[in-house]
Amino acid sequence: MHYFIFPQKDSYITTEFQKKNFGSDEIVELRNIFSGSFSTSAEAASRILMQFDYSDVSSSIVTGDIISPKFYLRLYEVEGQIELDKTYSLSSFPLSQSWEEGVGKLNDNPKTKKGVTWIDYDSGSAWSLVSNTNADSGSLGTGGGVWITGSGYEASQSFANQSGDVELDVTDIVNNHLGGSNKINNYGFIIKFSGSYETDGTSQDLKFFSRNTHTIYTPKLEVRWDDSSFSVGSLTALTMSGELDNHIFIKGLQSKYRESEKVRFRIGCRKKYVQKTFTESMLTSSFYIPEGKGLYSIVDIATDTSIVPFSAYTSMSCDSNSVYFDQWLNTFEPGRYYKVLFKLKYDDGQEIIIDNDEEFKVI
Repeated sequence: MHYFIFPQKDSYITTEFQKKNFGSDEIVELRNIFSGSFSTSAEAASRILMQFDYSDVSSSIVTGDIISPKFYLRLYEVEGQIELDKTYSLSSFPLSQSWEEGVGKLNDNPKTKKGVTWIDYDSGSAWSLVSNTNADSGSLGTGGGVWITGSGYEASQSFANQSGDVELDVTDIVNNHLGGSNKINNYGFIIKFSGSYETDGTSQDLKFFSRNTHTIYTPKLEVRWDDSSFSVGSLTALTMSGELDNHIFIKGLQSKYRESEKVRFRIGCRKKYVQKTFTESMLTSSFYIPEGKGLYSIVDIATDTSIVPFSAYTSMSCDSNSVYFDQWLNTFEPGRYYKVLFKLKYDDGQEIIIDNDEEFKVI
């Protein structure tokens, strides 16, 4: 299962405008621009702040609906900003102090000061260090947020000649937010260039969609867990040798589902080409796909974007009735159309993607 949590608040802070707030901007920026790029000789650096509410996930973990989840912080780079020719690394840490999003924008004139800035966590209230926290100073000056360091409190991702979309494994940080012996307050995350990449003299300028974007590329905390289970009853296994083609489809697919629904998609499957002599069971789809051989994906039709990609967390389940998979729709965007793709993994190494144009709308 892939489930999404969208930010309660996000913003970015920058040395270029140390007392300016950007809480309502449609983008958030990561920058380290060095002398020569601006009229001044000082570096310009920025960092992203983001906070999520874990309430629904936390309660689902307690009830056993979510088991052993992994958490990934996802940010989507603005089109045209893809850094395919650069090498850099990003890090994320848990913030150690609360902060206010604010309502400022880059082009505000006069500038908006209320809310988080490089200098303050709120208007006129400076960031302050406490035990087991860190903040940079030196060439970047004071401020810039405060965060917790040490084992279990850092996530990082390296980039080398690739898309700049961010996929940070923040499982350790979220687990510490949720509880346990190392429990910390959930003030959210700070995302920044790692170590010397922020100060090594190589200019970078990355722009990502914020929670205020009017696109489907809202940043999110993606929760992934394996919810598959397998009990085949009297069903018959499909042949997965690769010598025969198989047909797979959704049984009783509705044209619309409400965003509040937790849907169980029932899957029919059989040999693609039925023999001249056949039994009724061949038409009633009393077959199952062997465990681990079938995956599903859900795609936003308008943008052809995989909302739920094929992964280790999209294995299909089976019970005595049929193959199936579950999907919670309460984090899908209403008013949009989606379609389901299937992937079959054959014993001879083939991986065949099946697109039956099986579509539904979330309302």
